Amino acid sequence: MITAQRREEKAMGTWGTGPFDNDTAADFANALDDAGDEAREALIRGVLVRTVGATDCLGEAEEAVGAAAVLASQCPAGQPVNTGYGPKAPMPEFPTDLRTLAAEALARIAADDFGLVSNWVESGDAHRWLAMVAALRAVLDPPPPSMDIPLFDLGT
Repeated sequence: MITAQRREEKAMGTWGTGPFDNDTAADFANALDDAGDEAREALIRGVLVRTVGATDCLGEAEEAVGAAAVLASQCPAGQPVNTGYGPKAPMPEFPTDLRTLAAEALARIAADDFGLVSNWVESGDAHRWLAMVAALRAVLDPPPPSMDIPLFDLGT
């Protein structure tokens, strides 16, 4: 179990509940800004693949959340990444297969009880952060359309 003191130590680099509101994710945004288009795709794919494939600690979870936010911004229902700590350079259009990978990474992160969720001393912040992750997942991997559409009208 993580003690309150341990949570406070972990939260020192976390200042908000957005995808880039921590030191590690902000550094990842800077790396994206400094990289060329091909390198940006490799950075995003790399953190997502390593997060999905991790067998123990999700060491790049903060970067994976940031990567997912960048990808979600390119989806039809996505919101632009306009935080002061996110990437400032225009991002290229990323391959759509990364969206599924990002949704898988977010599912792993959200299920990790001792990971990023434990970063907040205030439980309300953890709930807001989880809601942000759930919103990103919904944009990246939306549910299929309802099948409750009549095939034809029998008339009256």
